[in-house]
Amino acid sequence: MSEGAPRRRTAQPAPGVRLCALGEISEPGAKGFSFREGDGLFQGLVVRAGGEVRGFLDRCPHAGFPLALIADRYLTADGQHLICATHGALFRLDGLCVGGPCAGARLVPWEVRVADGAIWAA
Repeated sequence: MSEGAPRRRTAQPAPGVRLCALGEISEPGAKGFSFREGDGLFQGLVVRAGGEVRGFLDRCPHAGFPLALIADRYLTADGQHLICATHGALFRLDGLCVGGPCAGARLVPWEVRVADGAIWAA
């Protein structure tokens, strides 16, 4: 792996793996993804808002727990922030924590791309 390239985590889907159709995530909306490889588990989420699609590891920087306790319930009711269901930390849709015990921290990015009407691991 070249210097500066993102590290591939255990069970992380390889680039080119189709995650879902773009239309499966509302605007705004978010969807979680889990992948297993042996004993490894990768959990990520994809956020769609403002015509952009972003991926993040599904792990709060405060305590390491997944953000959603109920599948795909990542956004606040107004769709303006991601929220950690465990302790209420609020994240802008670019991953920056703006409220709660991890204010100023960021969600770890997960590279995804949109092509041919679908979202793909990048």
